[in-house]
Amino acid sequence: MSLEPKKPIATCESDSCNDCTVKSDLHCHFSLKDWLLFLIIAIPPFLIGGKGISNIDSILLLPWILFVVVYFGFIEIRVMCSHCPHYAEASTSLQCWANYGSPKLWKYRPGPMSVMEKIVFLGGFVIVWGYPLISLLLSTQIFLLIIYSMTTTSFFLILLKFMCSRCMNFACPLNQVDEQIRDRFFSKNPRVAEAWEKSGRIK
Repeated sequence: MSLEPKKPIATCESDSCNDCTVKSDLHCHFSLKDWLLFLIIAIPPFLIGGKGISNIDSILLLPWILFVVVYFGFIEIRVMCSHCPHYAEASTSLQCWANYGSPKLWKYRPGPMSVMEKIVFLGGFVIVWGYPLISLLLSTQIFLLIIYSMTTTSFFLILLKFMCSRCMNFACPLNQVDEQIRDRFFSKNPRVAEAWEKSGRIK
């Protein structure tokens, strides 16, 4: 189900994870605990938003569900996840807490995202979470609107505080990892560091 917790990731040049100064600060390996936390905070907004949309017309759920599947299963993987060191692993699917099990259809591309990739990535977020929001607003489902807004806000706050602050995909616009921790990671992952140096993002 997960990468060997004591074996360095594919991009790391260390012989062992023992005494690593990075592993306590970054999620280098998939863990069931992280995945469950992500699901617990991510699922409520989708259930509440979906309920609000279906209250209007269940047909309106179809384009939203289709976009969510295509976006998180393929588009996001291409523009954001393919920059993550997790993507360099030999497995045919991702083994990370956010997109566990998604197929790896593209090659690993270390380094930062392009401006267009960031636009596509953030634009997808606007559609995914904006569609239910607009539906609830237009249909004046006030109670569900409040609950949806609260759970969506909680999702992003918890995500940024506890997960994005320890994520090794520095290319993601949501990444919150401290520069010093990034530098320690780069020192152990020279292939990743080289890609960032070529982009001019680090020296």
